[in-house]
Amino acid sequence: MAPRRTAQVAITALLLLGCAYVLSPFFAAILFAGTVAITSWPLYARLHAYLRGRDSLAAITMTLLLTALLLVPMIGLAASLTDAVMSLVELIRAAIEASDGRPPAWLKEIPLVGGDIDAYVRKLTRSHDEVRKLGLQAVEPARKFALGLGAMLGQGLLQISLVLFIVFFIYRDGARISAQLETAAARLGGELGRQLLELAGNTVKAVMIGIVGTAAAQALVAFIGFVIAGVPGALLLAAGTFFLSLVPVGPPLLWGGAAFWLYQQGDSGWAIFMVLWGALAVSSVDNFLKPFLISRTASLPILLIALGAFGGVLAFGFIGLFLGPTFLALGQALFAAWTAITPAAHEADSTEGLA
Repeated sequence: MAPRRTAQVAITALLLLGCAYVLSPFFAAILFAGTVAITSWPLYARLHAYLRGRDSLAAITMTLLLTALLLVPMIGLAASLTDAVMSLVELIRAAIEASDGRPPAWLKEIPLVGGDIDAYVRKLTRSHDEVRKLGLQAVEPARKFALGLGAMLGQGLLQISLVLFIVFFIYRDGARISAQLETAAARLGGELGRQLLELAGNTVKAVMIGIVGTAAAQALVAFIGFVIAGVPGALLLAAGTFFLSLVPVGPPLLWGGAAFWLYQQGDSGWAIFMVLWGALAVSSVDNFLKPFLISRTASLPILLIALGAFGGVLAFGFIGLFLGPTFLALGQALFAAWTAITPAAHEADSTEGLA
C-alpha cells in the first residue's frame, strides 16, 4: 500500500509541476484576468441577468466593454507618446547642433528663477564645443529610452490583449470556477480556508477600486484642466494621466509638459494655471481619494502601494502596476488575519484537533 501511495503522490506532484511550467509564461496574465473579473463581477452579473442568463453572450459583451475601456485608449496613447518622444529627441538634437552655446532667450524670462538659471547656464557654457558634444552624447540615451518606452507600451498592449482573452472564459465559466474554489478552500482549510478565500476576494476588490478609481478621478480632473487651458489632444492626455496615475509622480509628467507647451506658445498665464491646476487639483485627488478608498476597505498604507507598483512592474511588466499592490494588500490582510488569532484560541483549536 505504501509504494502505491508514494507513486500516487509522485505522479500528482509531477503533474502539478508540469502544469505550472506550461502556465508560467501566462501566470501574470491569468492573475490579472482573475483580478479584473472579481472586481467587475457585480456589473457582469447585472449584464448576465439582463441577457437572460446567456453565458457566452454576456461574457463576450463584457469583454468588448473592457476592450473599449482598456485596449483602445492604450493603443492611441502608445502611438502618440512614442511619436511625441521621438520628435522631441530629434528637436533637441537639432537645437543642440544649431546652438552657438548660449542659453535660449526664453530661459531668462522664467518668473522668479529665470535670471539665476540663465546666469548659471552661461557660466557652464564657456566651452561651447564641449557642451555641444556633451549634449549630443546625452541625446542617444534619450533616444534609446524613448524606444524602450515604446517597447514597454507595446508589451503592455500584448499583455492586456491576453488578459482580455482569458477574462472572457472566466466570465463565461465564473459560477463553476467559484464553486470549485470554495470546495478546494473548504477541503484544504475548513472554515478558515473559506474565510481566507472571502478575504482574498474582498482585498482584490478594495485595492482595484482604490487604485483604478483614483486614476479615473485624476484623469477626469486633468481632462477638465486641459480643456480649460486649451491644450490640444486633451482626451488622449487624460487617458495617459489615467495610466500614469498608477505610478507615483506619473501625472506631473503630462500636466507639467502641457504647462511647458503653453509657455512656449506665449500663454504664460495659462501655463501658470496648468501648473496650479495640476499641483492643487490633480495631485490632491491622489493625496486624498486613494487613501480614503483603500483605508475604508483594505487599509493598505501608501508606502505599500508605491512599492507594489514599482515592484510589480519589475516583476510582471505593465500589468504589475495592478498586481503588485494587490499582492501586498492581500499579504498584509492575510498576515493581519493570522496574527489576530490569540494564543488561547490557537491552543483550543489544537486541543479540539487532537480530540
